[in-house]
Amino acid sequence: MKNRKHLAASLLIALALAGCAGEEATKPTPGDEKGAASAQTGSATDKSATGASLSEREKQRRAELLAQHSVHFAFDSSTIDDEARAIVEAHAAHLVANPQIKLSLEGNCDERGTREYNLALGERRAQAVEKMMKVLGVTGNRIKTVSYGEEKPLCQEHNESCWRQNRRAEIVYK
Repeated sequence: MKNRKHLAASLLIALALAGCAGEEATKPTPGDEKGAASAQTGSATDKSATGASLSEREKQRRAELLAQHSVHFAFDSSTIDDEARAIVEAHAAHLVANPQIKLSLEGNCDERGTREYNLALGERRAQAVEKMMKVLGVTGNRIKTVSYGEEKPLCQEHNESCWRQNRRAEIVYK
């Protein structure tokens, strides 16, 4: 009787996991649609100007994202927004393609809040970027996280524009 319950539970879990895997595989992401469209266009028209220019635009976009080493956050938040997600995805793809590269993720905050709170928030920000990179295929032994809290501001002024610049996680290649 006990074995039947274990078998039934195992089957239910396996079916649930199989259903999840199939659903994710069938959902195209916006990047995949563009990539698939350019690949089809390129092969159908023998590398037509449209397919080549899309590829060049994509390369340029990735280069622009890789040039950005700061992932910015909202006030009192460690949630990665869509703009920051694009930056993290570009760096993760670069790291997956270059497995010898290691990096440090440095969490930072603006000057508001206590020192202890800002150190903890900076750590959560660095860990949020680390978690996303791991999900995207970067192995954890290549990533080091550190929090500087409010100790390393980019901007010294006391206004929202400046505070926005200081709420960040820095991606530093080693």
